[in-house]
Amino acid sequence: MSYLTQKTIKTNVSFKGIALHSGHNVNLQIKPAEPDFGIVFKRIDLKTNNLVYPNFMNVTNTSLNTTIENEYGVKVSTIEHLMGALFGLGIDNALIEIDNEEVPILDGSAKIFIEKIISAGLKISDKSIKIIKINNEIKYSEGERFISIKPSTLTLDIDFELKYSNQRIGNQRNVVKVYEDDLTDIFNSRTFCLYEDIELIKKKGLAKGGSLDNAVVVDQEKILNPGGLRNEKEFVNHKILDCIGDLYTSGYRIVASIKCSRGGHYLTNQLLRKIFQNKDNFSILEIKEKNLPHTLINRNLLRSIA
Repeated sequence: MSYLTQKTIKTNVSFKGIALHSGHNVNLQIKPAEPDFGIVFKRIDLKTNNLVYPNFMNVTNTSLNTTIENEYGVKVSTIEHLMGALFGLGIDNALIEIDNEEVPILDGSAKIFIEKIISAGLKISDKSIKIIKINNEIKYSEGERFISIKPSTLTLDIDFELKYSNQRIGNQRNVVKVYEDDLTDIFNSRTFCLYEDIELIKKKGLAKGGSLDNAVVVDQEKILNPGGLRNEKEFVNHKILDCIGDLYTSGYRIVASIKCSRGGHYLTNQLLRKIFQNKDNFSILEIKEKNLPHTLINRNLLRSIA
C-alpha cells in the first residue's frame, strides 16, 4: 500500500444512531469520492444549499461539540469524532450524507467509525497527498487555558493536559505521536461529563440523547457506567481525539508539535484561525513517496486493510 497517496473508502459505509445533543435518530452514510474532492457533508434531508464543508472558518459553535455551517445557515454538528477517525485512517476524500443536523454519537468515541471504515476497506489513488507544515510557533490562551503549535520535522505530536477539581478525573496528561503510536486507546475513549452538570446541560437544550451507552458519567469519585473506564487515561485521551478531529478542519493532515492545557474545541479552532491569518505561519506541501521516508497516517490502524 502507498501511504502517501490520496485515499477514499472502497464501498459505502452506513451508520445509524441517536444524536447526543438533539436526541434525534440520524442516518449517516460515507461514500467514496474522487481525488482532490476533500471531505464534504451533504444534508440529504434538504433539497438545496445542502453541502457543508468541515473547514475551521465554517465552525460556528464549539460549546460541547464542533458545529459547521454553510452560508445558507445549514449546519452539521458533533463532527469531531468522525473527523478524527477519517484523519487517523488517512482518508482524504469522502462524501458524507446525513439526514439530520447532528452526527450520531454511537458509543461516544470513534471506535465504531474506525471499525466499520476498516471493514469497508480503502481505495488508493495515484494522486499525492498534501500536508500542512507549520513554520512558526503560534500560541493562543484564555486565562489558564492555552494551546500552542510549533514546527516539527515529520510528526504530529500532541501533548495534552486536563485539570479538573473532580478527584476522580483530576489532572491527566498524555503525549502521543499521532502518525506513529498505537492510538487504540485514543479512538476508543468516550465523551464524558460530571453528573452534577447534567441538569444544567439539559436546561441549555443539549444532551437530549445522552446516556451511559454513549458517555462516561462521573459522580464525585464514582464512574456510573457499569463497565467502568476503557483505559486509565480515558478522559484526557478523549480530549486528544477531539483535538485530532478538530485539526482536520484545516483541510489536510498537519506536521507540527502541539501542546494544550485545559483545552477543547474552542481553543483548537481559535489556534487554527490564528495560524491561517498569516501565510508565513504555514506551508502546504505536496508529498511524494520517494521524497519522504515516513508515513503521515497511522499504520497501526490499517493493519487489517493492507
